[in-house]
Amino acid sequence: MLRGIAIAVLVVGIAGTAFWGYQEHREKTAVLINAENNYQRAFHDLTYQIDLLNDKIGTTLAMNSRSSLSPQLAEVWKITSQAHNDVGQLPLTLLPFNKTEEFLANIGNFSYKAAIRDLDKEPLTEKEYSTLKTLYEQSGEIQQDLRQVQHMVLENNLRWMDVELALATEKGQTDNTIIDGFKTVEKTVESYTETDFGPAQINLQKKDENFKKLSGEKISKEKAVQITKQYTPVKNGGKVKVTENGKGSDYGFFSVSIQNPETKLEASMDITKKGGYPIWFLLDRDVKNQKLSLNDASNKAIAFLKDHNFENLDLFESAQYDNIGVFTFVGTQDGVRVYPDAINMKVALDNGDVIGFSAEDYLKSHKAREIPQAGIEIEEAKKKVNPNLKVMDEKKAIILNDLNEEVLCYEFTGVLGNDTFRIYINAEDGTEEKVEKLHNAEPVYEDVV
Repeated sequence: MLRGIAIAVLVVGIAGTAFWGYQEHREKTAVLINAENNYQRAFHDLTYQIDLLNDKIGTTLAMNSRSSLSPQLAEVWKITSQAHNDVGQLPLTLLPFNKTEEFLANIGNFSYKAAIRDLDKEPLTEKEYSTLKTLYEQSGEIQQDLRQVQHMVLENNLRWMDVELALATEKGQTDNTIIDGFKTVEKTVESYTETDFGPAQINLQKKDENFKKLSGEKISKEKAVQITKQYTPVKNGGKVKVTENGKGSDYGFFSVSIQNPETKLEASMDITKKGGYPIWFLLDRDVKNQKLSLNDASNKAIAFLKDHNFENLDLFESAQYDNIGVFTFVGTQDGVRVYPDAINMKVALDNGDVIGFSAEDYLKSHKAREIPQAGIEIEEAKKKVNPNLKVMDEKKAIILNDLNEEVLCYEFTGVLGNDTFRIYINAEDGTEEKVEKLHNAEPVYEDVV
């Protein structure tokens, strides 16, 4: 009898394990199918957007009415933004595709700057029409390359999940039909580097090239590890891993991770090759019960910046999430806030450790600036603000406008109803550059019945 019970229990156990395995397999398959469907949708949407982009640029060349031309150029800008979004949803992070993304961005910037100006007073020049004609021809070539990739995908029922797997293995990157097709697109776009986009062009460099303005000598891997240890409590012993990004380039960076085998505490950091500046730093650990106030943590963050030679920074924003303080610092020069020079930090409220640090924006933007003279007085700029806004604070600030250009503004912080806003008025001509609504404190719902 006991033997019969044992056999019955074993059978039930095997059946349960089999069912569990089947469920796991089915859920995993569902996730993979969903990912594949999203990749396929993004790719076919991208191909469609490039088709549409070529048609819209061609239409602008045939237009004579300036009232029709402005919305058409705005539509070109909108399409390039959508194409960018589709590219971002494809598994191409390990595949060089930056030239194509830069080309799309430049088309978008060119069309946006032309669309927002008064074409009756300042019509398109012969040079700009020539640029549009060139863009029409070039977008047509990209269109044909993508259509060829699309044909192969549909003809051979190719899967994007195979692309993701191929990109994760160095061997696979040399033998995949879709990857080869996208490399062809990138090579085609690379031949367009001489295209003159005029003053509307914005230089969108690769991440590693954005640090070329930094001072200092090129550092070694060993030096990168030393710098990481200055930022982390994981100093002695432990497993150290260093990866070099942008080999052969002075403007690349080292990725360093250090793990304590006993506590499992791990610190990760990206450091510029040139000068050894920290791009970002992360200390992965659980934060215990709060012992420090947000103000105490902000003082810890300020001391940390001074200890690591980051100067002329003001605390701009602070917030608390669970037991972590989050802070944003912005640069200052001659009493003017410089928002592009921003550093973000996280401080643990249990012991004051800096557990997160990002200086990428600061390193890309920071320089000794010549602050321009304001073209209008602050009282004149204040008249441009909504009269219903009760202004509580005012100052000068440098911000990035929609074209990614630095502009000197008057910054007004004020209250309208129950909300707080920041209004940025161009200090040169009084244009309303940007309006930001500040976040109110989150309500607590758990006590609400």
